[in-house]
Amino acid sequence: MRLLALLVLSVALTAHPPSLLAENPPMLDCPLRDAPFSLSTPLVDVLISPAARAVLERHLGAVLERLPPQMTATEPPTFAAILDVARLAAMAGIPQEALAALDEALAQVPVTDADRRARCARYDDERPTFELPDDRPAVLDFHKINGFHHGPAVAAASEAVAALAEELGLAVAATDRGGAIHPEVLARFRLVVWNNVSGDVLTLSQRRALEDWVKGGGGFLALHGSGGDPVVFWDFYARELIGARFLGHPMDPQFQAAWVRIEPSRSGVGARLAPGFTLVDEWYSFVDNPRAGGADVVATLDEGSYRPVGHGGQDLRMGDDHPIVWARCVGRGRALYSAIGHRPEVYRNPEYLFLLRDALAWAAGLKRSFCSE
Repeated sequence: MRLLALLVLSVALTAHPPSLLAENPPMLDCPLRDAPFSLSTPLVDVLISPAARAVLERHLGAVLERLPPQMTATEPPTFAAILDVARLAAMAGIPQEALAALDEALAQVPVTDADRRARCARYDDERPTFELPDDRPAVLDFHKINGFHHGPAVAAASEAVAALAEELGLAVAATDRGGAIHPEVLARFRLVVWNNVSGDVLTLSQRRALEDWVKGGGGFLALHGSGGDPVVFWDFYARELIGARFLGHPMDPQFQAAWVRIEPSRSGVGARLAPGFTLVDEWYSFVDNPRAGGADVVATLDEGSYRPVGHGGQDLRMGDDHPIVWARCVGRGRALYSAIGHRPEVYRNPEYLFLLRDALAWAAGLKRSFCSE
């Protein structure tokens, strides 16, 4: 049942970047480039290595044979980029003793230069150029996606961000190139919107650039799928930028009406929407409560207003305190995450647009922020 549930989850993926197996792609400073094969290796990195894939097929052959193409695709976006071998095996119900044998066998596979190039091929260092006005602060709509592609929701979010930014007097530029996350480029922006980004998308130098920029006073606003990967390979992102790790979302049904309760937050985001509003969407639950990590919770879900049951009957209840939108200080910078926004229709909902407008204003530093107190 767990494997069947996983198959249901892997839908709506599209592929458009060049093949990971292209001849002699550049060997960038991509994360895990030199890491030995193990249970914690991204599934896609095992699948693109003939030797490592042979080991996986020998140990989990029946499992791999039942997976749909979206799960075993080696070109991004692919669900294989947001799972590691351990998570796949656990979802398939592989016993612990078999996992230990698989881990040992994978460790014996050498990491070749061909493996390193293939691992790095889903990253890029293409630095785009933007024509931005000198008289308005700017927002970068960033939507590079290596994992699960939310399709129409990405375009709907871009349209909403552009319209709301215009209302706030902000200029907007958009890109799906990781090379945009560079100190010289980021210096031109007040805010970066992480638009349903899924999968690891930044090289090590790009990670450092984003971390330094946010900690130095930049604004970061992440939307829905940006916090919905089953496995995250960048601890700073999960721990400090988002502040929680994804647990799951309902599947019976996937989209449900729920009551979004507006909290009395320090940021004041969405305060005029209190006490809240009803919205139909895909509702995330999290392993950690971000409030426990110091987050300023903007909105929570009333779990009594919908059915928080995931794949295979997974219990997704977080209790009376189920944050769904929250803000954080990261150094001198501002980070806000909204787990709302799987359905494109959500980005046309008046209440959510009001909440998102407030979120943009706070993250861009247009409203007074407790992060500078």
